[in-house]
Order: sequence, then C-alpha cells, then structure tokens
Amino acid sequence: GGQFKREVTIDGQSHLLLIREEAGPPDTQFASWADAVIFVFSLESESSFEEVTRLHELLSGLRGAGDVALALVGTQDKISSSSPRVVEDERARALCGDMRRCLYYETCATYGLNVDR
Repeated sequence: GGQFKREVTIDGQSHLLLIREEAGPPDTQFASWADAVIFVFSLESESSFEEVTRLHELLSGLRGAGDVALALVGTQDKISSSSPRVVEDERARALCGDMRRCLYYETCATYGLNVDR
C-alpha cells in the first residue's frame, strides 16, 4: 500500500486526488471515506480478475454500489508469448457493466497507454 497526491484539471476545474493504494480487502473505514475506487487487474491473470470481482462484492456489502464512482483497469505490461492475455475485453467490459457507474480502461505503463487517462 501507498499514498499519493495528484492534481488534475477536469472541465477547467482543478481537483486534488488523494490516492491510497490498498493491499487488502475493503473495510468499513475505507468504504466510509472513499469517493471512488479503481480496481486494477492483470489481463494475463485470471486470478487477479477474479479477485477484483470478490473485492467489488465486499465493497458493495459495505456501501451501496451506486454511492462510489468506480473504474476497472486491465494492465497489459506482463503480456508476452510465454504469458498470454487470458481476460478478453468483452469479459472485462461485462464486469464493468455489472459494477454500475464504472469506467473501463486498458493500460500499459511500459508504452504509456491510457496511463494519464
């Protein structure tokens, strides 16, 4: 886990993001203060995708699903010929649809794909 700050401008208005990286499942305290949650998984790892589903269910049990803005992010950085993609775009978008109020992005830090977005 870690904590980060980042200033962003959206529609001409400046916002300060206070980002807290969580290493474990959401708890009551986390659910009470979070305005948004970004779930990150590896596109080459079925278990990381399943873990996102589990964590979302836990969060939904602590706080109404429509009360928190969500983003689902699939990372491509570890995809290779020896570690192929296993989570297809359709499955990730379907999960995002189930989550409601959710945006979906695929990122690649190595090439800078959708990192700022």
